[in-house]
Amino acid sequence: MNKYPFEFDPKQSFVRQASDWIADVFYEKLPEAGFEIRDEQIYMAFQLERAFAEKQTIFAEAGVGTGKTLVYLLYAISYARYMRKPAIIACADESLIEQLVKPEGDIAKLARHLDFVIDARLGKSADQYLCLNKLDDVRDELDDGELFDGIYRDLPGFVNKPDSMQGFYPYGNRKDYPSLNDELWNRLGWDVFQDCLVCDRRHRCGQTLSRDHYRKAADVIICSHDFYMEHIWTNEARKREGQLPLLPEHSSVVFDEGHLLETAAQQALTYKLNHPVFEGIITRLLQEEIRESLAVAVEDAITQSEFLFRLIDRKSVKVPGSTRKELVWSDELLHEINRLQDMLSVIEEELVFESGLYTIDAYQLKIVEEHLEMIQFALSLYKREDKPITWVSQDKDSLSLVIMPKWVKEILKEQVFSRKMPIVFSSATLSVNGSFIYMMDILGMDNALSFSVPSPYEYAEQMRVMAPLMGKSMGIDEKVEETFRRLKQAGGRTLILFPSMEQLELFKSKSEHHDESAAYRFLYEGTAEISYIIEQFQTDEASILCAVTLWEGLDIPGPSLSQVIVWELPFPPNDPLFAARRKDAGSPFEQVDMPYMLLRLRQGMGRLIRSRGDSGTIVIFGEKLNDAAVREQVMQIIPQGVTIESL
Repeated sequence: MNKYPFEFDPKQSFVRQASDWIADVFYEKLPEAGFEIRDEQIYMAFQLERAFAEKQTIFAEAGVGTGKTLVYLLYAISYARYMRKPAIIACADESLIEQLVKPEGDIAKLARHLDFVIDARLGKSADQYLCLNKLDDVRDELDDGELFDGIYRDLPGFVNKPDSMQGFYPYGNRKDYPSLNDELWNRLGWDVFQDCLVCDRRHRCGQTLSRDHYRKAADVIICSHDFYMEHIWTNEARKREGQLPLLPEHSSVVFDEGHLLETAAQQALTYKLNHPVFEGIITRLLQEEIRESLAVAVEDAITQSEFLFRLIDRKSVKVPGSTRKELVWSDELLHEINRLQDMLSVIEEELVFESGLYTIDAYQLKIVEEHLEMIQFALSLYKREDKPITWVSQDKDSLSLVIMPKWVKEILKEQVFSRKMPIVFSSATLSVNGSFIYMMDILGMDNALSFSVPSPYEYAEQMRVMAPLMGKSMGIDEKVEETFRRLKQAGGRTLILFPSMEQLELFKSKSEHHDESAAYRFLYEGTAEISYIIEQFQTDEASILCAVTLWEGLDIPGPSLSQVIVWELPFPPNDPLFAARRKDAGSPFEQVDMPYMLLRLRQGMGRLIRSRGDSGTIVIFGEKLNDAAVREQVMQIIPQGVTIESL
């Protein structure tokens, strides 16, 4: 393929020449191919020119239907070829990256209509691949052994036989098993407690093969926010271990749905401690010819770890609307954490002597030392004045203690925004009340370029918004009845958005017993692979999609999505993560809860109108709509010319 899609003059600015070519694309080439070109796209193109020319960060807030994806793709691809490093397009989640690369997606459209090859490859998170060892473990289970055995038999021949691989052959992707629900997938999919470094099958693992493949992309690597932040957080550690970073050196980064990056950053910068995993790693030392003092120290640490996690189990309570459990702190708990730390320090000291005797395999010793170092650092955070954010999660048959440092801003500032390269935040919702200060603050930015362009759609003619009368309270049964009335009027064709899986499950339980439930096909998030569910919803025009994670990015133009029902205003849950944010805020409701809710609600409402021919209704439920101040702010984010009608 040609290096550039235009004649390049090395004596002139590359970005200036690329910008001229992009202008030709929007003014001539795409209109000739039948595209509707919008003024908002042209404006955005000129704004991005400055960010790429000056290698700056820019907030590109562009309303639904502005065609922003085409703009940032053209700049990112051109610049990648100039720098000879791929661009990174980081999406909010795994389902969105699939939409970007689907056969009718924007990358395929550009390649087809501009007649040049684009080398775009997916970099999916590790938990999107099956683990061969976990698959072996579950094949003998009574309930689903036959299902898992079928998956095993369908693996490529080179996985379990000495067959040679002639080229890249992708396998084991979550998308390859669309009918598996989340519970079944979790039993065979990779998780954070898999020790890949010592796995003798890792060189034939689908995850490893995929990683080798996407690293060689010439133009674009598409990944999730979580995966990009994991790359940032593990970069140095992987280099110390002699591994390649998760992502190669890149020329620019685009954060699509960039308002969600902070959440991804916090999730990536976490430590997850689990007793069975700790015991499995530390007991490797006992298999070697070690001194008695080290063996005793290991046994003592295992006993203390087991006791500590039993105590954590007793001290943790479930948080409604969240998958996390809150840890109730006490002096006893802090004392036992300090005791475990002291015992780990003894092991570390013993290992210094042991390493000089060369009785422990060097590779095994390195793995144990890295794990101990991680645990020690995570537990040491409790000795800081600024305590970490902590919660407890249930993983299969054991508890995990999750520890998240609070200094996410500092990490982002040092390792992302300090780099001299173009960084684009793209979303329809980056500002709050017309200001980008909220986003800059939570991301730790000192300065950034920014612009905002509205959607070109005629919302006053295309959209209706409905809500209960001011002062009217609706219980669960009333909401279910009203929902079925709305479904009947729309003929199905509805997306129902829930703030938590707990509320989705409650609706599912209630709706299954409703007299009219048999008249509709309900598709529930979690019952199959998410992109498969989305495809079913789009194909079956009268179906109903019930989701928790699709407030952003879902792009289904046409009659299949003619109504959006917001089951509850999407305020953040009262889990430890948001509790910590509220604690640090002067006015928690105004500074934490409302901005989060308004951004998410704007995104959810944006799922309805995806083309000029779309029309439909948005129904908003929520007890907090009876608060005059909340209702007023909700009314302010509704598109101009649209009013709230009473149900």
